[in-house]
Amino acid sequence: MAKKIFLRKHCNEGEMEDEAENHSAATAICWAPGRTIGNIAVSSEEVFGSFTNKSGGNAILPCHIVPCGKFRNGADRWYCKTHQIHWGTKADLAAVSESGEVTCSNHLMAMSYVVDPLVIDFSDFEEIGVWCSLPPAMSSKETTPRPPKIHVHKRFTGQDKKKLDRDFDAIVCSYKQHLDLFESNEITQIQITPPAAFEFVKSIEEGREMGCITCKKCGYPHLDLGSFANTPHAKHFCGNCGNDSVWSKGKIVSTPLKPLHDQFHRSNEYIIPDRVLDLDDYKGLDFELWSSTPAVLWTADRPQEKGIHVHVYEKGRRVVDDTFGRVFHEGKELDRKLLWKSMTENTIY
Repeated sequence: MAKKIFLRKHCNEGEMEDEAENHSAATAICWAPGRTIGNIAVSSEEVFGSFTNKSGGNAILPCHIVPCGKFRNGADRWYCKTHQIHWGTKADLAAVSESGEVTCSNHLMAMSYVVDPLVIDFSDFEEIGVWCSLPPAMSSKETTPRPPKIHVHKRFTGQDKKKLDRDFDAIVCSYKQHLDLFESNEITQIQITPPAAFEFVKSIEEGREMGCITCKKCGYPHLDLGSFANTPHAKHFCGNCGNDSVWSKGKIVSTPLKPLHDQFHRSNEYIIPDRVLDLDDYKGLDFELWSSTPAVLWTADRPQEKGIHVHVYEKGRRVVDDTFGRVFHEGKELDRKLLWKSMTENTIY
């Protein structure tokens, strides 16, 4: 029989009218610093909640607490899927008796969110590139550290002009079951959030062994973020069900973005362009440059270009927008690896 589970009290019935204009109940992607919220970054469940804007960093989501075995002392152990923390300690039980609400210790954690995010469907007549957008490594203006974003290119195959070329806070990729990327039949969407994309690109750039381990209990793929993404390891913790005995065959950084990335046959092919740029030829003009980063997704039937990407502006108009194999500034050739390090140091999330 179906039954209700108390989450939280909003008001006494009849005391307050719902002010619909103050919030909207909508589909959203939510994530917290250093982790992704919900079913790790790959999910068939939509996150519904009250959001005051189309995007932000202040969403408070209700706990979703599920059974998760027992503690060593034999007491029942539970797990909050929303905030990714176990529940059932003496402190947790004491908090219930005081408030009457069953909430985890992270229940007031503010989440970043995007309402009605861009959904990408793959087709044979479109080329799609998805990158982790990072702050410039060098700029003629002061660079302010910022969180990563998700940059998307879309163009019709064989055409130069892009249909889409912009940054997003987070996106969703449509997942078709016949691709057999994951073991769970429930997975229909792949969420690409800034933390997941950032750690994926860092692992490629820094040569970490990557894979995608699946939890044997719930069937969901595992995502390593933060400190867990810095060093490959064999024992993993499932953020979907709380199982803390997920083992990979070898030491890896696990991410659901790996099988998505690898399904396109030229995703791991790179060429260094023979183009050369001397920024001294554009003295007095504003510029920004980046160490080009590997794409999270690359569906084009050609290798990616690996080098230094440069924008040069004249009266607000972009006069240079390309990737170069060699770039000079003030008589010295720039080092792509040093530029990459500068970009990561200016990235916060």
